[in-house]
Amino acid sequence: MKKTNVMVCVTQQRTCDRLIKYGIDFLGSEKGELFIIHVAHYDFKLLGGSEDSDALEYLYQKAMDYGASLTVVRSNDVLETLVDLIVKNKITHIILGESGELIEGESMVSKLRERVLDIATIQTVPSY
Repeated sequence: MKKTNVMVCVTQQRTCDRLIKYGIDFLGSEKGELFIIHVAHYDFKLLGGSEDSDALEYLYQKAMDYGASLTVVRSNDVLETLVDLIVKNKITHIILGESGELIEGESMVSKLRERVLDIATIQTVPSY
């Protein structure tokens, strides 16, 4: 039986809680692990706001609460970094928030889906 490993990609501090909860619910009683991942481009602030240390502490606490791994990485190639983490952690399912990008064929979600098509399934969670 293949182990279910779920990767939840987060971008902003407290708004990511619903994604993490979705990942926990998705994993359910399956044998597997939950990975919370934040990849920040060097051109942007690490966690998207002026309260980076609070945001990082919040993510760390959520990871601890749910028994998940937390990975925070800076990279100039966010897509390639995500793909590397997916392969390294043997991810089977990816949870992402709905993209605000208008052109679906050129969005980060579309590019990621294309790259991991044979490796993992992507679940996009709509924004509320």
